[in-house]
Amino acid sequence: MKKVKKVKKVKAKKTKKKVVKKEKILTKEELEAKAKKPGELALKLHPFYKGKVKITAKCAIRSFDDFAIWYTPGVAEPCKDIFKDPEKVWEHTNRANLIAVLTDGTRVLGLGDIGPEASLPVMEGKALLFKYLGGVDAVPIAVRTKDPDKFIEIAKLLEPSFGGYNLEDIEQPKCFYILDTLRKELNIPVWHDDQQGTAAVTLAGLINALKIVGKEVSKVRVGMIGAGAAGIACLRVMVAYGFDPGKIVMCDIHGIVHKDRPDFEKQFKYTKDLILKTNAEGRKTEKVEDAIPVTMEGMDVVIAYSKPGP
Repeated sequence: MKKVKKVKKVKAKKTKKKVVKKEKILTKEELEAKAKKPGELALKLHPFYKGKVKITAKCAIRSFDDFAIWYTPGVAEPCKDIFKDPEKVWEHTNRANLIAVLTDGTRVLGLGDIGPEASLPVMEGKALLFKYLGGVDAVPIAVRTKDPDKFIEIAKLLEPSFGGYNLEDIEQPKCFYILDTLRKELNIPVWHDDQQGTAAVTLAGLINALKIVGKEVSKVRVGMIGAGAAGIACLRVMVAYGFDPGKIVMCDIHGIVHKDRPDFEKQFKYTKDLILKTNAEGRKTEKVEDAIPVTMEGMDVVIAYSKPGP
Protein backbone atom coordinates (compact mmCIF):
# COMPACT_ATOMS: atom_id res chain seq x y z
CA MET A 1 0.00 0.00 0.00
CA LYS A 2 1.43 3.34 -1.17
CA LYS A 3 2.03 6.03 1.38
CA VAL A 4 0.27 9.29 0.69
CA LYS A 5 2.49 12.31 1.13
CA LYS A 6 1.02 14.98 3.27
CA VAL A 7 1.00 18.35 1.60
CA LYS A 8 1.59 21.25 3.93
CA LYS A 9 -0.80 24.08 3.53
CA VAL A 10 1.03 27.34 3.02
CA LYS A 11 -0.77 30.27 4.43
CA ALA A 12 -0.77 33.30 2.24
CA LYS A 13 1.21 36.12 3.80
CA LYS A 14 -0.65 39.28 4.36
CA THR A 15 1.01 42.16 2.59
CA LYS A 16 1.27 45.29 4.62
CA LYS A 17 0.47 48.51 2.90
CA LYS A 18 3.39 50.89 2.85
CA VAL A 19 2.61 54.15 4.49
CA VAL A 20 4.29 57.00 2.66
CA LYS A 21 5.05 59.79 5.03
CA LYS A 22 4.83 63.27 3.65
CA GLU A 23 8.00 65.25 4.15
CA LYS A 24 7.61 68.23 6.37
CA ILE A 25 8.11 71.53 4.58
CA LEU A 26 10.70 73.42 6.58
CA THR A 27 10.41 77.10 7.33
CA LYS A 28 13.16 79.55 6.41
CA GLU A 29 14.32 79.62 10.03
CA GLU A 30 14.42 75.80 10.19
CA LEU A 31 16.40 75.61 6.94
CA GLU A 32 18.91 78.15 8.26
CA ALA A 33 19.28 76.20 11.51
CA LYS A 34 19.79 72.97 9.53
CA ALA A 35 22.45 74.63 7.39
CA LYS A 36 24.34 75.82 10.49
CA LYS A 37 24.28 72.42 12.20
CA PRO A 38 27.31 70.83 10.42
CA GLY A 39 29.46 73.82 11.32
CA GLU A 40 28.37 73.68 14.95
CA LEU A 41 29.16 69.96 15.14
CA ALA A 42 32.48 70.49 13.36
CA LEU A 43 33.63 72.88 16.09
CA LYS A 44 32.87 70.25 18.72
CA LEU A 45 34.08 67.09 16.96
CA HIS A 46 37.34 68.33 15.41
CA PRO A 47 38.92 69.06 18.81
CA PHE A 48 37.39 65.89 20.26
CA TYR A 49 39.17 63.68 17.70
CA LYS A 50 42.18 66.03 17.32
CA GLY A 51 41.80 65.94 13.55
CA LYS A 52 40.48 63.35 11.08
CA VAL A 53 43.39 61.22 9.86
CA LYS A 54 46.08 58.99 11.38
CA ILE A 55 48.71 56.44 10.35
CA THR A 56 48.29 52.75 11.13
CA ALA A 57 50.48 49.74 10.27
CA LYS A 58 49.57 47.70 7.17
CA CYS A 59 52.13 44.93 7.80
CA ALA A 60 51.79 42.03 10.23
CA ILE A 61 53.32 42.60 13.68
CA ARG A 62 53.14 39.31 15.56
CA SER A 63 55.66 40.21 18.21
CA PHE A 64 58.38 42.73 18.94
CA ASP A 65 60.79 40.51 16.97
CA ASP A 66 59.02 41.47 13.73
CA PHE A 67 60.50 44.94 13.96
CA ALA A 68 63.79 43.34 12.91
CA ILE A 69 62.07 42.72 9.54
CA TRP A 70 60.23 46.00 9.16
CA TYR A 71 63.02 48.14 10.59
CA THR A 72 66.69 47.51 11.35
CA PRO A 73 68.47 45.28 10.46
CA GLY A 74 66.15 43.60 7.92
CA VAL A 75 64.99 46.84 6.25
CA ALA A 76 68.49 47.32 4.82
CA GLU A 77 67.83 44.61 2.21
CA PRO A 78 64.95 46.38 0.40
CA CYS A 79 66.97 49.61 0.65
CA LYS A 80 69.85 47.97 -1.20
CA ASP A 81 67.45 46.46 -3.74
CA ILE A 82 65.98 49.90 -4.51
CA PHE A 83 69.48 51.38 -4.76
CA LYS A 84 70.29 48.85 -7.51
CA ASP A 85 66.98 49.46 -9.28
CA PRO A 86 65.07 52.65 -8.27
CA GLU A 87 61.87 51.29 -9.85
CA LYS A 88 61.74 48.70 -7.05
CA VAL A 89 60.56 51.53 -4.76
CA TRP A 90 57.07 50.84 -6.10
CA GLU A 91 57.29 47.23 -4.87
CA HIS A 92 59.00 47.65 -1.51
CA THR A 93 57.12 50.72 -0.23
CA ASN A 94 53.66 52.25 -0.05
CA ARG A 95 54.61 54.97 -2.52
CA ALA A 96 52.25 53.70 -5.24
CA ASN A 97 49.26 54.21 -2.93
CA LEU A 98 50.43 57.39 -1.21
CA ILE A 99 49.66 60.91 -2.37
CA ALA A 100 50.23 64.38 -0.96
CA VAL A 101 47.40 66.90 -0.67
CA LEU A 102 49.40 70.07 -1.33
CA THR A 103 48.24 73.64 -0.67
CA ASP A 104 49.47 77.12 0.15
CA GLY A 105 46.12 78.09 1.69
CA THR A 106 45.53 81.02 -0.67
CA ARG A 107 42.07 80.06 -1.94
CA VAL A 108 40.35 77.85 0.63
CA LEU A 109 36.69 77.06 -0.08
CA GLY A 110 34.82 80.38 -0.06
CA LEU A 111 37.08 81.71 2.70
CA GLY A 112 39.87 83.03 0.47
CA ASP A 113 43.48 83.45 1.58
CA ILE A 114 43.44 82.13 5.15
CA GLY A 115 46.97 80.75 5.29
CA PRO A 116 48.50 77.27 5.62
CA GLU A 117 47.50 76.50 9.23
CA ALA A 118 43.84 77.42 8.74
CA SER A 119 43.72 75.33 5.55
CA LEU A 120 44.73 72.08 7.30
CA PRO A 121 41.20 70.98 8.30
CA VAL A 122 40.25 71.03 4.61
CA MET A 123 43.40 69.15 3.59
CA GLU A 124 42.74 66.52 6.25
CA GLY A 125 39.17 66.26 4.98
CA LYS A 126 40.40 65.64 1.44
CA ALA A 127 42.83 62.99 2.73
CA LEU A 128 39.89 61.37 4.54
CA LEU A 129 37.88 61.25 1.30
CA PHE A 130 40.74 59.60 -0.57
CA LYS A 131 41.09 56.91 2.09
CA TYR A 132 37.43 56.29 2.85
CA LEU A 133 36.12 56.36 -0.73
CA GLY A 134 39.10 55.08 -2.69
CA GLY A 135 41.43 53.29 -0.27
CA VAL A 136 44.23 55.72 -1.17
CA ASP A 137 46.53 56.95 1.60
CA ALA A 138 46.97 60.73 1.58
CA VAL A 139 49.10 63.13 3.59
CA PRO A 140 47.95 66.75 4.04
CA ILE A 141 50.80 69.21 3.44
CA ALA A 142 50.35 72.97 3.80
CA VAL A 143 53.39 75.03 2.77
CA ARG A 144 54.28 78.49 4.01
CA THR A 145 54.90 80.28 0.71
CA LYS A 146 52.82 82.25 -1.76
CA ASP A 147 55.58 82.21 -4.36
CA PRO A 148 54.56 79.77 -7.14
CA ASP A 149 58.17 78.96 -8.02
CA LYS A 150 59.00 78.10 -4.40
CA PHE A 151 55.86 75.96 -4.25
CA ILE A 152 56.98 74.14 -7.39
CA GLU A 153 60.45 73.62 -5.91
CA ILE A 154 59.00 72.13 -2.71
CA ALA A 155 56.83 69.77 -4.76
CA LYS A 156 59.85 68.65 -6.75
CA LEU A 157 61.90 68.00 -3.61
CA LEU A 158 59.12 65.89 -2.09
CA GLU A 159 58.48 63.84 -5.25
CA PRO A 160 60.49 60.71 -4.20
CA SER A 161 58.10 60.12 -1.28
CA PHE A 162 54.80 60.15 -3.14
CA GLY A 163 53.02 58.39 -5.97
CA GLY A 164 51.04 61.49 -6.93
CA TYR A 165 50.00 65.00 -5.95
CA ASN A 166 46.56 66.45 -5.37
CA LEU A 167 46.85 70.24 -5.53
CA GLU A 168 44.24 71.95 -3.41
CA ASP A 169 42.89 75.45 -2.84
CA ILE A 170 45.55 77.48 -4.66
CA GLU A 171 44.50 80.89 -5.95
CA GLN A 172 44.40 81.75 -9.62
CA PRO A 173 46.13 82.68 -11.87
CA LYS A 174 49.17 80.95 -10.33
CA CYS A 175 47.30 77.64 -9.93
CA PHE A 176 47.44 77.22 -13.73
CA TYR A 177 51.18 77.86 -13.83
CA ILE A 178 51.85 75.48 -10.92
CA LEU A 179 49.75 72.66 -12.36
CA ASP A 180 51.09 72.94 -15.92
CA THR A 181 54.72 73.16 -14.73
CA LEU A 182 54.51 70.19 -12.35
CA ARG A 183 52.74 68.02 -14.91
CA LYS A 184 55.55 68.68 -17.40
CA GLU A 185 58.50 68.34 -15.01
CA LEU A 186 57.54 65.56 -12.56
CA ASN A 187 57.42 61.82 -13.12
CA ILE A 188 54.27 61.31 -11.05
CA PRO A 189 50.64 62.28 -11.75
CA VAL A 190 49.65 65.79 -10.64
CA TRP A 191 45.98 66.70 -10.29
CA HIS A 192 44.27 69.92 -9.23
CA ASP A 193 40.74 68.91 -8.39
CA ASP A 194 39.47 72.50 -8.30
CA GLN A 195 40.39 72.59 -11.98
CA GLN A 196 40.34 69.09 -13.48
CA GLY A 197 37.85 67.45 -11.15
CA THR A 198 35.27 70.19 -11.58
CA ALA A 199 35.86 70.36 -15.33
CA ALA A 200 35.46 66.60 -15.79
CA VAL A 201 32.05 66.36 -14.14
CA THR A 202 30.84 69.57 -15.79
CA LEU A 203 31.78 68.41 -19.29
CA ALA A 204 30.14 65.03 -18.67
CA GLY A 205 26.88 66.69 -17.60
CA LEU A 206 27.04 69.13 -20.49
CA ILE A 207 27.54 66.39 -23.10
CA ASN A 208 24.49 64.49 -21.83
CA ALA A 209 22.34 67.61 -21.51
CA LEU A 210 23.04 68.61 -25.12
CA LYS A 211 22.18 65.09 -26.30
CA ILE A 212 18.81 65.35 -24.58
CA VAL A 213 17.92 68.70 -26.17
CA GLY A 214 19.45 67.72 -29.52
CA LYS A 215 21.95 70.54 -29.91
CA GLU A 216 25.37 70.34 -31.55
CA VAL A 217 28.41 71.02 -29.38
CA SER A 218 30.10 73.23 -31.95
CA LYS A 219 27.05 75.47 -32.38
CA VAL A 220 25.86 76.13 -28.82
CA ARG A 221 26.45 79.47 -27.15
CA VAL A 222 27.70 79.32 -23.56
CA GLY A 223 27.70 81.92 -20.79
CA MET A 224 30.12 81.27 -17.94
CA ILE A 225 29.73 83.08 -14.62
CA GLY A 226 33.07 82.87 -12.86
CA ALA A 227 36.49 82.92 -14.53
CA GLY A 228 38.60 81.39 -11.78
CA ALA A 229 40.35 78.03 -11.54
CA ALA A 230 37.17 75.99 -12.07
CA GLY A 231 35.74 78.18 -14.82
CA ILE A 232 38.89 78.37 -16.92
CA ALA A 233 39.59 74.65 -16.47
CA CYS A 234 36.07 73.97 -17.75
CA LEU A 235 36.76 76.27 -20.69
CA ARG A 236 39.93 74.30 -21.47
CA VAL A 237 38.25 70.90 -21.60
CA MET A 238 35.17 72.24 -23.39
CA VAL A 239 37.26 73.72 -26.19
CA ALA A 240 39.34 70.53 -26.37
CA TYR A 241 36.10 68.55 -26.73
CA GLY A 242 34.81 70.70 -29.58
CA PHE A 243 33.01 73.76 -28.20
CA ASP A 244 33.63 76.94 -30.19
CA PRO A 245 35.50 79.38 -27.87
CA GLY A 246 34.21 82.32 -29.89
CA LYS A 247 30.66 81.43 -28.83
CA ILE A 248 31.65 81.40 -25.13
CA VAL A 249 31.37 84.53 -22.96
CA MET A 250 32.83 84.65 -19.45
CA CYS A 251 32.39 87.11 -16.60
CA ASP A 252 33.72 87.47 -13.06
CA ILE A 253 33.53 89.97 -10.20
CA HIS A 254 35.29 92.56 -12.38
CA GLY A 255 32.87 92.27 -15.29
CA ILE A 256 32.74 90.53 -18.66
CA VAL A 257 36.08 89.07 -19.74
CA HIS A 258 37.50 90.78 -22.85
CA LYS A 259 40.95 91.81 -24.06
CA ASP A 260 40.46 95.53 -23.34
CA ARG A 261 39.80 95.05 -19.63
CA PRO A 262 42.44 96.90 -17.54
CA ASP A 263 43.29 93.81 -15.46
CA PHE A 264 43.35 91.38 -18.40
CA GLU A 265 47.12 90.82 -18.59
CA LYS A 266 47.51 90.35 -14.83
CA GLN A 267 44.41 88.24 -14.26
CA PHE A 268 44.87 85.91 -17.22
CA LYS A 269 48.63 85.96 -17.82
CA TYR A 270 48.91 82.15 -17.80
CA THR A 271 45.74 81.51 -19.84
CA LYS A 272 45.38 84.56 -22.09
CA ASP A 273 46.03 82.64 -25.33
CA LEU A 274 42.87 80.64 -24.70
CA ILE A 275 40.84 83.50 -23.20
CA LEU A 276 41.54 85.71 -26.23
CA LYS A 277 39.62 83.21 -28.38
CA THR A 278 36.43 83.70 -26.35
CA ASN A 279 33.77 86.40 -26.65
CA ALA A 280 34.14 86.78 -30.43
CA GLU A 281 31.23 89.22 -30.56
CA GLY A 282 32.99 91.49 -28.04
CA ARG A 283 30.33 91.78 -25.33
CA LYS A 284 31.11 94.50 -22.76
CA THR A 285 29.29 96.44 -20.07
CA GLU A 286 29.96 99.79 -18.45
CA LYS A 287 28.66 98.64 -15.07
CA VAL A 288 29.96 95.52 -13.30
CA GLU A 289 26.48 94.68 -12.02
CA ASP A 290 25.26 94.32 -15.62
CA ALA A 291 27.89 91.68 -16.45
CA ILE A 292 25.88 88.60 -15.44
CA PRO A 293 22.63 89.38 -17.31
CA VAL A 294 24.57 90.47 -20.41
CA THR A 295 26.68 87.29 -20.26
CA MET A 296 23.54 85.14 -20.02
CA GLU A 297 21.59 86.90 -22.77
CA GLY A 298 20.68 84.58 -25.65
CA MET A 299 22.79 81.69 -24.40
CA ASP A 300 21.95 77.99 -24.82
CA VAL A 301 23.93 77.05 -21.70
CA VAL A 302 24.89 78.90 -18.52
CA ILE A 303 27.61 77.55 -16.22
CA ALA A 304 28.13 79.26 -12.87
CA TYR A 305 31.20 78.80 -10.63
CA SER A 306 30.95 81.66 -8.21
CA LYS A 307 29.75 82.64 -4.78
CA PRO A 308 25.98 82.60 -4.06
CA GLY A 309 24.16 85.48 -5.65
CA PRO A 310 23.90 85.23 -9.47
